[in-house]
Amino acid sequence: MRTYEQDDRTTKPPWPFTGREDELELVRAASAAGRPGIVVTGPAGHGKTRLITEAVRGTEHARVTGTPGARNLPYAAFAHLLPDASSPHRAVRALSGVRLLVVDDAHLLDEASAALVHQLAVHGRTRLVVAAVDGVPAPAAVSRLWSGELLPRLALEPLPREDIAHLLTPAGLNPLTVLRLHRTCGGDLRLLRDVLAALGSTGRLVPVPGTRERAWRGDLPVTPAVRERLAPVLARSRPEERETLERLAFAEPLPLSLDDLEPDVLERLEADGLIRADDQGGTVTLAQPLYGAALRATTGRLRALRLAGAPRDHGPALETERRLMARAIEQLDVRSVPAPVGEWLVAEGAVLPPGYAAVRARFARLRGETREAAAWAREGLREAPEDAGCRAELHLAGGEPVRSGDDDVYARYDVVRVGDPERVAGRLPAGSAFARHADALARGDGHALDRAAEALERRGFLLFAAEARAQAVRAHRDPRAARVSRTRAVALLRRCQGARTPALAGLVLGELTARQRQIVTLAAAGLSNREIAERLTLSVRTVGNHLYSAYGRLGTGDRGALPSLCASA
Repeated sequence: MRTYEQDDRTTKPPWPFTGREDELELVRAASAAGRPGIVVTGPAGHGKTRLITEAVRGTEHARVTGTPGARNLPYAAFAHLLPDASSPHRAVRALSGVRLLVVDDAHLLDEASAALVHQLAVHGRTRLVVAAVDGVPAPAAVSRLWSGELLPRLALEPLPREDIAHLLTPAGLNPLTVLRLHRTCGGDLRLLRDVLAALGSTGRLVPVPGTRERAWRGDLPVTPAVRERLAPVLARSRPEERETLERLAFAEPLPLSLDDLEPDVLERLEADGLIRADDQGGTVTLAQPLYGAALRATTGRLRALRLAGAPRDHGPALETERRLMARAIEQLDVRSVPAPVGEWLVAEGAVLPPGYAAVRARFARLRGETREAAAWAREGLREAPEDAGCRAELHLAGGEPVRSGDDDVYARYDVVRVGDPERVAGRLPAGSAFARHADALARGDGHALDRAAEALERRGFLLFAAEARAQAVRAHRDPRAARVSRTRAVALLRRCQGARTPALAGLVLGELTARQRQIVTLAAAGLSNREIAERLTLSVRTVGNHLYSAYGRLGTGDRGALPSLCASA
């Protein structure tokens, strides 16, 4: 086993603030004058501190932070704000002049500090913005802030995959590596940064031929942060529990049958949240992807050989996944399906059968995951560079028009997407979301287009749903209805990995501020950041910041994509 220490010389992404627009507005509103404040909770590493910092930026406020080493020292967190040891009454009075108080890591406060925060909330003269970690013991005075309804609570969810992808743009990773990092780290941004740095320092990010991207191949590096997250697993003292966890780790990507394991051991592990049984109770897997990856990386070589057993033939499992996705495509329903074997083999550096890769690429493309579609197609071309199916999917993922036969449902539906539904009237499956979209567009019915978009989204066609919403914007006569359709179209588009189509022309740039549009237009014309700064009398850094924010709204991190975006608008 090797443990990788953090190396400051490795590439570290800047971790700009991204996503969380709704949460940011909630915290800002709750901390405004006349409001009592808010409590932000969530697992460690999910960005609570960063969210609050952005929300209170530019406002006058005081900040206190709980620390593990000072939990037995009264008022330790407030030492810099209270001149001397104070009674609770004097402490509240001393802080009466603080209009906004940020309390970070409130679960680590000493009892006296926690009681003081509670009293400040009761008195109501000081607005409180409090951050606390879920799932760990906290002083009762802290938990009563929200359980006693003194302050509203915002439970922070993990960043969605599209925001993680935007964060990782500067690292130049391919989409399948972004997907693997997202699943492995489970929304913990500190763990994500730690693992990414270790991958760079250990040479596990390898170039992807034909692109400027890098891919993660091989095991998970065991960093200190990984070991910390693995503590619930490593702390199992009973040999039979550790043996069971390791057997599950080496059985991945396929689940293990309950018949092969001890029921009482499984029940204990399930009660502690370390494993998960399927709905029917026939198979079991580890509760978090990180557990399996880390257990395999920390197991000795001889033990790993014993647990892994003979090399397995994943061909039948791959074929099952291929058929599942092909059937979903035929049934015009591309909602997410479990297909872990292909992802596993890519992570291990194995080659994929081109037939599987082509179907996987098509499935991803129809879902609007255009970058992942291209990545799957390239995986198939590693095994068969001339495979027609993978080459076709690679071109289609890049935005080239469909050239399928006229009897193909998706080819006929593409005519609707470009705004000519009359050409395929009566030729789409009756009652399908595709047919409803065509009918609504032919009638110019904005509300019917919105309903068709909802049906498309339910079936997993996020890009098609965004297009239907964009067409509804132009069909609506009511400006308010048009604004709603536009907002929903943009929200869907942000989940489509930078896809750009004729139906979306003019939709994206409207999301930018006037200054961002101005800078993006100049950048699209070929001007450098310095030239833009000189023309607009701005600093180069300000121009860079505006461009970075614009990239997040445009769904791209590629400056080369700006000309086509501006042209479509």
